[in-house]
Amino acid sequence: MDVNTAFTWLLIFPIISSAVIYLVGRLFSRYIKTKKRINPSRWLALISLIVSGVFLYFTIKSVFTTGQSHYQNFGEIWFRFDGISLMLSLLVLVLGTLVTVYSFTYIRNEDAEEKFYALLVIMIGAIIGLGCALDLFNLWVWFEVMTISSIVLVAFYRDQAGSLEAGVKYLIQSALGSVLVVIGIALVFLQVGTLNIELLRMSITSPSPLLIIGGALMVIGFGVKIAMVPLHTWLPDAHSQAPSGISAMLSGVVIEVGLIALLRALGGIALSGDRWGYLLIGFGILNMIVGNLLALRQHEVKRMLAYSSLSHVGFMLLGFGVLISLNGILAGTGAVFHLVTHGFMKSLAFLAAGVFLYNLNISKGSHKPLILDDLNGVSKKYPFTAFAFSIALLSLGGLPPLAGFMSKWQILAGVAQTQNTFMTILVVFAGLMSVLSLGYYAPLINRMYRKQPSEKVMEGQPVSIWMYIPIAVLTLATVILGIVPSLMNWLTGPAAYSLFIFFSK
Repeated sequence: MDVNTAFTWLLIFPIISSAVIYLVGRLFSRYIKTKKRINPSRWLALISLIVSGVFLYFTIKSVFTTGQSHYQNFGEIWFRFDGISLMLSLLVLVLGTLVTVYSFTYIRNEDAEEKFYALLVIMIGAIIGLGCALDLFNLWVWFEVMTISSIVLVAFYRDQAGSLEAGVKYLIQSALGSVLVVIGIALVFLQVGTLNIELLRMSITSPSPLLIIGGALMVIGFGVKIAMVPLHTWLPDAHSQAPSGISAMLSGVVIEVGLIALLRALGGIALSGDRWGYLLIGFGILNMIVGNLLALRQHEVKRMLAYSSLSHVGFMLLGFGVLISLNGILAGTGAVFHLVTHGFMKSLAFLAAGVFLYNLNISKGSHKPLILDDLNGVSKKYPFTAFAFSIALLSLGGLPPLAGFMSKWQILAGVAQTQNTFMTILVVFAGLMSVLSLGYYAPLINRMYRKQPSEKVMEGQPVSIWMYIPIAVLTLATVILGIVPSLMNWLTGPAAYSLFIFFSK
């Protein structure tokens, strides 16, 4: 298969298949009335993601053979498949496939199962398209498709007041952010006359008020999706109320996609000012502080995991900020690596927590949140899930030799390599923030192993094999990437460089 065909189908196949998944699943649920029916939408979604992976393989094969980025246009709409596109496409397809398998059990008794899988596939397709977009408007369109599908998935439990409230809050804040992004894009077009990111970079030679204001509006607009403090208030409700598989996608991929979109947009106007990187560093510091402090006081497990994502976004912002302002390619590579490892670690944490939530509450018809006391002694009933959850938490806390330690270490080493006094202080600060996070991760592990299980835990339902498979894969990845982080060099290096070339002077 030639690269043009493979890349075209990589972009459009998830969008087309999502419609087929919904229609077939809807017809099946309406006309097949059996007690033990299995909606075919789940298998269609899995097949769709596997086929998309095949198209990605042929695209990657061509790019690696030529050693150059692949460009393709559809009329005036241009796409570029480069290192960051490769990293994002591979990450979202892997995590999306695992979440699909996990959800076979998690949502099997829910209404509108076909809607869940169709929206999940279209969200994944939108993320792939966003990672390849080469103009600002095209980038925004894919961003909106991802946002709209994720909003509906957050409010999937439409008969639950908390779920609807989270969806509305997410909708309002995302809509406001999107408006600011569009205004920012309009100001850039008004100043330069093009929205092509590469042409923008070549056309801009000096700062101007319109470009600075437009860039600032895009920072705020995309910052909502990234959950940059103080634009993060939608995040804890959305992550805690969504189905656990969607919580994993939101925290493991979606907020990172917002960051990639922002970096793409800023890359086009990088020469309009040299302070964009320092702005990201400032937000990174704020995210680390607020995320850790808010996570420390949580009693609901999924809300605690959601707030901890703020701190990890802070590490990424720090690494990318140093990449932009101080040409710290090593810090940027570490930030990309942390983006990947955070996707694995946080997805593992949410999926493991979802096992407890499903087997203790949801399988019994209750949608009560999973609180800390529910985890008391769960290792005696669910030993493997408790072990996997512990690996995820320890890795998120930055303990060696797990993946989280290695990705944080790469960021801090890259920041220190700048030999800037202020950056050296930030390395110490970020290290202390990582240690502080153990203040809410470690007690969870203690509860699972050292406390006596309640009657509720001992009466919990057994774990489905469909839930075990994704958890086992992510646990293995978290351990292996910590021991042999060089396995990701082929992915993180080109991704960081594809961002670096837009900001280098």
